[in-house]
Amino acid sequence: MKTAVSIPDALFEEAERQAKKDRVSRSQLYADALAAHLKDRREAGLTEAMNRALDGIDQTPDRGVQEAGRRTFQRSEWK
Repeated sequence: MKTAVSIPDALFEEAERQAKKDRVSRSQLYADALAAHLKDRREAGLTEAMNRALDGIDQTPDRGVQEAGRRTFQRSEWK
């Protein structure tokens, strides 16, 4: 799909330098950048959804689990 976009001159020049450095076409650089941006947005949305779900869950540490972890740590070579 061909499209036209307007970007600031300084950003265009930086993108040109990066495309040459990476040995990719300008189109490939822009497509990769857009794909990375969209992926970041999807992941941010997932993180927000997970945080909302966790808001409704009691996150008070379980004393039994804490004690078991403490005992396991004491027996390990990491102490």
